[in-house]
Parts: sequence; C-alpha cells; structure tokens
Amino acid sequence: MALPVRQQATYWGIATLLFFAVLWGLGNVILPFIVGGAIAYFLDPVADRLERAGLSRSMATATISIIALLIFTLLALLIIPTLIRQLVDLVNAAPEIFGKLQAYLTARFPHIMDQDSVVRDTLISLGKTIQSRGGELASGLLSSAVSVINALVFIVVVPVVAFYLLLDWDHMVARIDEALPLDHRETVRGIARDIDKVLAGFVRGQVSVCLTLGTYYAVALMAAGLQFGLIVGAISGLITFIPYVGALLGGGLAIGLALFQFWGDWMQIGLIAAIFAVGQFLEGNILTPRFVGKSVGLHPVWLLFALSAFGTLFGFVGMLVAVPVAAAIGVLARFGVGRYRDSLLYRGLAGQEPPTDES
Repeated sequence: MALPVRQQATYWGIATLLFFAVLWGLGNVILPFIVGGAIAYFLDPVADRLERAGLSRSMATATISIIALLIFTLLALLIIPTLIRQLVDLVNAAPEIFGKLQAYLTARFPHIMDQDSVVRDTLISLGKTIQSRGGELASGLLSSAVSVINALVFIVVVPVVAFYLLLDWDHMVARIDEALPLDHRETVRGIARDIDKVLAGFVRGQVSVCLTLGTYYAVALMAAGLQFGLIVGAISGLITFIPYVGALLGGGLAIGLALFQFWGDWMQIGLIAAIFAVGQFLEGNILTPRFVGKSVGLHPVWLLFALSAFGTLFGFVGMLVAVPVAAAIGVLARFGVGRYRDSLLYRGLAGQEPPTDES
C-alpha cells in the first residue's frame, strides 16, 4: 500500500532540506566534485557517440580525457595568461578612458562639465573606483581561489572525478533507476526525462553557444585590432546565456573601447559594431537553434534570481549549481501546475463532464 501523500511530501521535503544543508555545510569542499560531475554530464553524449562508433566505454573515456588534457594545456600556456594580463590592463586603463570621455564631454557640452559639475565628479570617481575595486577584485579572486581551494588538489581531483564519473555514468544511472520507488517509478522517470531535456537543451546547449560565441568574439575583436579584444570576447561569451544582456554589455563595452582607441576612424568603429551584429545573427539563427533547439529554456529574470539567491546562500558553489537546480525546479513547478489543473481543487464541479442520457 502506498504511503499517504502528506507523508510522502514530508519525506521528500526532508530530503530536499538535507540536500541544501549538505551543500551549505560542505561549501567549497565539494567544489571539485561538483565541477567534475558537471564535466562528466556534459561529455556523456560525446562518450555515447564514440561507443556507437565502435569504441568501448573505457576507450571512449580515455580518448575524451586525452583531448581535454591537450586543450587544457593549450589554455593554460597560451590563453589564460593573456586573459589575466588584459583584465589587469583594462582595469588600470579605466581612469584614462573616463578622462578622455570627460574631455570629450567638456569640449562638446561645456555647460554640464564645469569644475563643480556632478557629471564631471562622477566620471572621475567612477574611473578611480573601477581601478581600485577592479584591482581588488582581480587580486581577490586569485587569492581567494588559492586560499579556499588548494589549486594543485583542485587541478588533480577534478579530472580524476570527471574521468571516473564519465566511465561509470550509464551504470550509475541504471542503479539510481533501480532504486526508484515502485509506485512512482514511471512518474519519476518522466520528470527525470524532462529535467534532462531541459539541462541537455539549456545547460549543454547554452554552454556550447557561450563557448562558440566567446571564441568568435575574442578572435574577431583581436583580429580587428581592439586592444582588449580577448577579455571583451570572454566576457561577452560568458554572459551570453542571459538573453540580450550578453549582447548589450559585451557590445557596449567593445564599442566603448573602440571609441576610446579608434576615435575618428569610423570605419574601424563600425567594424567592431558589425562583429557583434554578425555574432547576434549567428546566435539567433544558427547556434541557438542548433545547440539549444526547442527545449524549454529559463526566463532571464528567474535565472538572475537563481544566480543571486544561490550565490548569496552558498557562495561560489551555489552559483555553479544555480542554473541546473533552477531548471529542475522549473520542471517540477510545471509538473505541479499540471497536476493541479487535473485535480478537483482546480476543476471543481464546473470542470466535470455532465452526465450523458443513455436512454
């Protein structure tokens, strides 16, 4: 006999609270395992495709690991140092950029840029604030990452965790499926398929879109001669998963830097703007339909709330799990709404079909 609904809700509620308590209690200790699990989940379709091509699961995992090691080595030696240097240079250049903006506004609008102008004081203070706070942020990120997580352990543990999880992924899924409660097995499987569909379509798809667009923006902006093209491309690609925000912030930052660097060369400034226009065309017409498809996405407001809430409650680990947890909550909410619409509470007597006259 199945447990009463209220008792089941109690057990599932306790399990959910325990999950968040463990997440909050362990904090950064479980960060390598979360990252490793995310990598394994992201690469599982690749391993499955290699298996269908004739490789064993072990050979497929080993092949993926070797390719990932080569890519990581290339990033560590070539791209990451340049990225950090451009970030520091951009932060240090902030006062000069705002100084030139102030000079331009003074020449064009002298009545709002006098000695006692609020706009003038704001620009000066903003440039200095970005320099000081940006330097603190850059150094703080590096120092906190080293102090909270032993970098060597992180670099070693994440690949090991990802390797073994990817190797045993199908086996783990089968064991979890066997442990599902029999009375609700099909319902849980349906919810799990919906969650996987959202995660596969949104998380995997959006990660692919972000990486592709970030690479395109970085390469194109550097080829166009923009001084901070790599960091601008990385920022634009990183926040592409929030619709319109990535394009607005990335495009605004790139065009603003182009105005600072190429003032008077309108052809060059137009080229920078055209790069982002092409990027938006690629995202809307090629990349998003190809990688994300018609899967159910997440509303930008819900996404921002999840990132803010989980980041505040659980720190950096919370920000990592915010998107998949928000996607899962969205699926559960839609499932609950569907059950509510089928229930007597919603339908009432008005929703019941009238009796038919069989005479």
